[in-house]
Amino acid sequence: MRSADTVAELVRRQWGDHRTGLRDEHHTLTHHQVAAGAAARAALLVDLMPPAPRGEPHLGVLLDNTPEYPLWLSAAALAGAAVAGINPTRRGPELARDILHTECRVLVTQRAHLPLLDGLALPGLRILVTDTEAYRELLAPYGDARPGDATLGPVRPDSRFLLSFTSGSTGAPKAALCSQGRLAAAGSSLVAHFSVGPDDVHYVCMPMFHGNAVIADWAPALAAGAGVALRARFSASRFLPDVRRFGATYFTYVGRAVQYLLATPPGPDDRAHPLRLGFGTEAGAVDAARFRERFGVPLVEGYGSSEGGAAIQRTPDTPTGAIGRAAPGDDLAVVAADTGEECAPARFSPTGRLLNAAEAVGELVNRGRTPFEGYWRNPEAEAARLRGGWYWTGDLFYRDADGFLYFAGRTDDRLRVDSENLAAAMIENILARWDRAAGVAVYAIPDPVTGDQVMAAMALRQGADFEPAAFADFLAAQPDLGTKMAPRFVRVMRELPLTATNKIHRVALRRAGFHCEDPVWWRPTPGAPYEPLTPESTAALHAEYTRHARTPSAGQDQPRTPSAG
Repeated sequence: MRSADTVAELVRRQWGDHRTGLRDEHHTLTHHQVAAGAAARAALLVDLMPPAPRGEPHLGVLLDNTPEYPLWLSAAALAGAAVAGINPTRRGPELARDILHTECRVLVTQRAHLPLLDGLALPGLRILVTDTEAYRELLAPYGDARPGDATLGPVRPDSRFLLSFTSGSTGAPKAALCSQGRLAAAGSSLVAHFSVGPDDVHYVCMPMFHGNAVIADWAPALAAGAGVALRARFSASRFLPDVRRFGATYFTYVGRAVQYLLATPPGPDDRAHPLRLGFGTEAGAVDAARFRERFGVPLVEGYGSSEGGAAIQRTPDTPTGAIGRAAPGDDLAVVAADTGEECAPARFSPTGRLLNAAEAVGELVNRGRTPFEGYWRNPEAEAARLRGGWYWTGDLFYRDADGFLYFAGRTDDRLRVDSENLAAAMIENILARWDRAAGVAVYAIPDPVTGDQVMAAMALRQGADFEPAAFADFLAAQPDLGTKMAPRFVRVMRELPLTATNKIHRVALRRAGFHCEDPVWWRPTPGAPYEPLTPESTAALHAEYTRHARTPSAGQDQPRTPSAG
């Protein structure tokens, strides 16, 4: 089948297909019913929203993963509108800012999220509440609409379609733009790469306001004519029952979702399911191997972003731990951020330890033609991404002599310990091998004199205790743990703090430092045994920071003494 030029064309192709196309716990729709429902909503949207003076008008969607979400995505594609995915974990002025910044003229939501809008000044905004009788009555007159009957203007490959908010943990989130053509092409590319067919069922459990679920899960299903199964919000305990119930064959993940799945109690039927593939980011080689061993499902780690500025593709010869090589058409390089000079190729020990991190790790840039389409009304952020004519990803990588690329974390997650540059992700991958760890986050806290010290937050597996001697023995046995990599501080948590997209909330961890209610263990001197961080040792640390006019963290609470064993 010919690749579609627009998302609208993909939606129209569903007309007349009476196979199951969209399911959740309470609803089952055929592909034809999805196309018909999208046509009805597109016709309603055209009546509610006159054409915008500057291109495509914007529709805000503040929903969990209910069938209304893909129906409104499809409707916007048919009508020639753009969808701004609104994050339901945002609150108050931040939530209002997202809606106003993207100039949404209509907001589609559900009753559960109406309290979020109470008291917000949102002038001129029409709000549709999908799980109400008033909504059903409003939609009813458009039941006979067909795809293409109602549009706000011409629908082209360059028509703006998505405004996907990037992380806003360190400032106001940016709304990355994605056109109909780019999303349709991304879906078709993944169909070819993963051999997705019309008999596949894509399980969408990551939030659809985030680019991962739409670009990597919904779009390839749409392009292949595959089915879509929805989970309103990610649930580790419901994952396998859903997969079996819906006959799911493919899913995507972000951040720590895989760790939560591995933390569920194992069962004798863990491999009794139709899944054949998981695709996502940040699972880590250790957890990916554990997942395949337990569930019999390979996880393919990819690299890409809502911005679309650079992509890495995995090939069959990709080494363990690597993401892959540059996608066709991308001229990717790993460069030193201060000079722009290309970093040296990575050198490894026989055990796989990176020997030259200081000269090999740098920021990944795309020096070729980039599909990045910009940010909505944020020229400063665009200029930062495209400085010097290159696309700067903001991510740390290293490249081996054969051109394979290895992820080393965000540029914000770089640590400088005793004048040596370290990447948090590399340390996390090592600590994740400890069989008692369910999740690990590594981050920098200020050294009392200069640079950083390594701190790790660790969530333990069910029933496990943090035994300092056992942890120290584990560290000593890791051949690729550099002399500066061992954490000085270890915060033991019930679970790691996450953002709405299942990524670790590192900003919150860095702000707290060792000021927290959780047990904290530390090494008073390098190589010393780990011991509890007590109020007395905290006071001594503060005195050391004060002598050098430095601040350890922004936290205020003192750590409590952990129980032994």
